[in-house]
Amino acid sequence: MLPRAGSSNSTSASGFIITPNNFSGFFNLMQHRVCIFAGADIVLASHACKIASMLNWDDSRIFLAVARLGSLQKAAKALGINRTTVLRRVTAFEESLGARLFERQPEGYLATAAGEEMLLAAEKMEQVIIAAERKISGSDNELSGRIRLTMPAPIATHLLLPDIAQFAQMHEGITFDLLTSNAMADLKRSEADVAIRMSNNPPTDLVGRSIGVVAHAAFVSKVLVSDNGTFEHLERLSWITWSEGQSSKHWIEKSDYPELGVGSVINDPQVSLEAVRAGLGMAMLPCFMGDPDPDLMRMPPGNLHLKTDLWVLTHADLRKTARISHFMRFIANAVKKHHKLLEGRSPAQC
Repeated sequence: MLPRAGSSNSTSASGFIITPNNFSGFFNLMQHRVCIFAGADIVLASHACKIASMLNWDDSRIFLAVARLGSLQKAAKALGINRTTVLRRVTAFEESLGARLFERQPEGYLATAAGEEMLLAAEKMEQVIIAAERKISGSDNELSGRIRLTMPAPIATHLLLPDIAQFAQMHEGITFDLLTSNAMADLKRSEADVAIRMSNNPPTDLVGRSIGVVAHAAFVSKVLVSDNGTFEHLERLSWITWSEGQSSKHWIEKSDYPELGVGSVINDPQVSLEAVRAGLGMAMLPCFMGDPDPDLMRMPPGNLHLKTDLWVLTHADLRKTARISHFMRFIANAVKKHHKLLEGRSPAQC
């Protein structure tokens, strides 16, 4: 539920009350541009009807971005447009509805009661449009088109970019949009077609397969090691973690050095790697990042921790799309070539 601001009255200036059960009439009220009907069970009557709804979807997606992010600037960045355009479109949207959707507060844009109700309607509209687009995309049997791919940045930079480049060279008709992220929402909101994710509990509404296991180990810079291979001042060493929450405390307790405290918190794996290399402390890093680095070594005894499944996932409606299914098979086979590195069994450690 979004923060609420202003009156609890849910009636717009025109007297129309928006509810999840009558939002079809609400959208038709907006200049009759949206071909949506059947109450809460939205039906897209035809491809032409879908196109018509997309015209009005422009306003709704801008509203959704502002409502979810609470900021014009953040919404503009997420949508790839400028802040002035977002402000102009939100203002015009409110005027067309005859209702104020946001309270402008110093801390950001807060949804009014009417804004919360509009959010319910807009999210329902979003779900239908995404589902329709997936149905259409899922019928594509050609090995061509764009694949919107999302994965954590280290998986891309340290592991799979050469394999993705090879796939692109093999299939010149296929291009990629790459979003580096850890969020499953990228796929659920149709911001991506394929997600490569580290998770032991992937969402049940996505389809795919586990393609490997990612192991972690504690790494430290070799500059902190004496000539005889020992740490002269182990008590000065501290952990670099990605958060101060319970998850970090949990794996520190299970590590080989639970007595060492947290010295730094860095939420970016690549920056953590650079910090370890610089001698700032030691960090629990994926073995595929730490083992190949000539400036790093595993903290003795070099045990493996935090083993996590690696998944390739898509939406059910896209799994039979030729370019999607072909790429998912290719990347699963590509990951097999890296299994020793992923599992912490690289030649240097075997």
